[in-house]
Amino acid sequence: MDTDIRVKRREKSNNIIESLGITCFRDLPLIEGRDEVELKNVDQICKRAIASLLSIQLACDIIEGNNYQESKEYFLDLLDKFGVRDNLLYKERKLFDGDYTMQEAVDVSWTYECYWALCWALGLINKMGFPSDVCNTKIAISFVSICKDYNDFKKKVKLRDVDEILDMLDLYFRYHWACVEHEINGDAEIKNLNGEVVAERRRGLEWLIKDEKDWNDITLNT
Repeated sequence: MDTDIRVKRREKSNNIIESLGITCFRDLPLIEGRDEVELKNVDQICKRAIASLLSIQLACDIIEGNNYQESKEYFLDLLDKFGVRDNLLYKERKLFDGDYTMQEAVDVSWTYECYWALCWALGLINKMGFPSDVCNTKIAISFVSICKDYNDFKKKVKLRDVDEILDMLDLYFRYHWACVEHEINGDAEIKNLNGEVVAERRRGLEWLIKDEKDWNDITLNT
């Protein structure tokens, strides 16, 4: 039964991709079914979302050349306010420790798109939007900035069903194949897909169902 659902999921994704005029490899492998995955729980996802957003803000301040010490202290206070200091990933922690490279700051800043995928999974946004442009950062920030504490944030979310998440992941897996094929061979049509946006949103979606705690450890095979 689960195999039938996975085949139908691929068919639906393929039809969407072809309708957009994007090159489609119809026989790209099936992704996991709901019986093969364990969705991270709502607290894990909420804490990852908040910790990542605050880290992203510090990364952006670093890239823009703002006062590092002031920014670090400000976002450390917010990490403590929301109780998510222990939820930082390796690269994020390096930013707060002052032991980072500029490339690591750039890498963390790009995880806005991972965070955006989590916001969608948490029901904070109805649609992620087509991955041609980066997410709406003003809206992305507001999901946390309007909350007084962790519980205030959590009560605003409604975690989507695992099948809905797998549907979206399947689509992004196939978007990503087209982007990689375009980059390698140059003959795949991707219309206005942004390969970096696609990859990072896929990474966020993969993290939801993978065993890895650090989304930077997830291999995005196509």
